[in-house]
Amino acid sequence: MKRIPTTPRPNWQKTVESQGFHFHTVEGEEGQPYWNESAYYQFTSREVDQLEAATYELDKICLQAVQHLMDHPEKLSQFNIPPDWIPHIQASWESDEITIYGRFDLAYDGMGEPKLLEYNADTPTGLLEAAVVQWYWLKDQHPDADQFNSIHEKLIEAWKRYKTVTQGSMMYFSSLDNLEDFMTVSYLQDTAVQAGLDARYIQCEDIGWHNARRVFTDLDENQINQIFKLYPWEWLQRDQFAGQVKTSSTKWLEAPWKMVLSNKAILVTLWELFPGHPNLLPASFNPIAGPSVRKPIHAREGANILIQAGDQTVETSGKYAGPYVYQQYQKLPSFDGNHAVIGSWMVNGYACGIGLREDNSLVTGNLSRFVPHLFS
Repeated sequence: MKRIPTTPRPNWQKTVESQGFHFHTVEGEEGQPYWNESAYYQFTSREVDQLEAATYELDKICLQAVQHLMDHPEKLSQFNIPPDWIPHIQASWESDEITIYGRFDLAYDGMGEPKLLEYNADTPTGLLEAAVVQWYWLKDQHPDADQFNSIHEKLIEAWKRYKTVTQGSMMYFSSLDNLEDFMTVSYLQDTAVQAGLDARYIQCEDIGWHNARRVFTDLDENQINQIFKLYPWEWLQRDQFAGQVKTSSTKWLEAPWKMVLSNKAILVTLWELFPGHPNLLPASFNPIAGPSVRKPIHAREGANILIQAGDQTVETSGKYAGPYVYQQYQKLPSFDGNHAVIGSWMVNGYACGIGLREDNSLVTGNLSRFVPHLFS
């Protein structure tokens, strides 16, 4: 695993915008790129094989952990999930509701085993840049090289599979009024259309509830039978219409059982079930000895993280509070001060690609740079 400086393509901003990617530069910070093609990460085929194998292994033990929690639902109290939601989650799991995608965030330096930092199982972003933008960068800059990336094809396959269980052909896609979220959802919508689904976008704020018909509706009062939401389950279950979400016939993606895996409390469950696993880090609901990271179980985008490693302390701001999990600190690979995290994608049950984010800080946040990769 190497980080190699390179020359960006001329007028690269217009190039990535033509691919639907408009979140390429940090707003309010002139010249500060989010998409950074002034370098790339190079892997060997052995390293890619190791990342792929670790991703499949993590997916397997995560599903085993969900089954364990469904068998012992009293443990979900540690996930801060409202008790009246537990039967809904269990029903979703027992009916094997389909999942589309998720992203494992891994610490990996090409030498040791990849280590799970967390699992973005409900609303992962960074998708368009991983699936499309870095692929076209590869074709332009290194056409003879390879890339661990079949994300786009696997998404289309996922929607084709979903089409076999839909209630009609119309699929809604929803997000908040946010450029990055809209970009992600628009891309997912496009892959669904390519799979043969009718797809329509609606902002989360515009989803209605028709009390007489007892259904969720769009702005034209059409019934919403199924909808992909880039909106966290822990937010939705505390919304005004949370009760209707549980009782209506609408199918929501990601499926309700995914809220268990998107909760950082799963890190503790995994360590309890698989202590010493080579792809896991020790984790607990209580402070642990030695260098550690404290994370709110529902925090997002690197907010409210506390790292204590020897004489080094790093704490990020944000709006999240406890409950917390404590995880053993894992040093990230650093290349001239760029600390890199690998996001490894699971789509439709397949480990199918990676995207790399880097930051000068030890914590990867919302504005950490995305850097393309290749392997040889």
